[in-house]
Amino acid sequence: MALYSEKVMDHFRNPRNVGRIEDADGVGEVGNAKCGDIMKMYLKIENDVVVDVKFETFGCASAVASSSMATELIKGRPLSEVKKLTNKAVAEALDGLPDYKMHCSVLAEEAILSALEDYQKKTGKKI
Repeated sequence: MALYSEKVMDHFRNPRNVGRIEDADGVGEVGNAKCGDIMKMYLKIENDVVVDVKFETFGCASAVASSSMATELIKGRPLSEVKKLTNKAVAEALDGLPDYKMHCSVLAEEAILSALEDYQKKTGKKI
């Protein structure tokens, strides 16, 4: 059995939404000291909808794939849905991750929540 699903490998080899948004409305950065992975998410929000999202990730294939898939899952979605995104949903969308790599999907969830918190602090809006 392959270590990673075809979807994980596709998102690792061809990550979507890589980069930064210079005038982002919300930026979140998280890391895992144990494995060294670092994720940074940038959100552009209009009318309470994520109109653009980019990420920068330093980490393994699972970390890059989780970041990429997470951006795909929230782009074009209202903030009320975005804040409910779970690491389990990210992992399922990737057709699973090995148990010892699930922390990568947790980082993706945490990076998005951190970016939403930053947006709330900057705007004073509740999500």
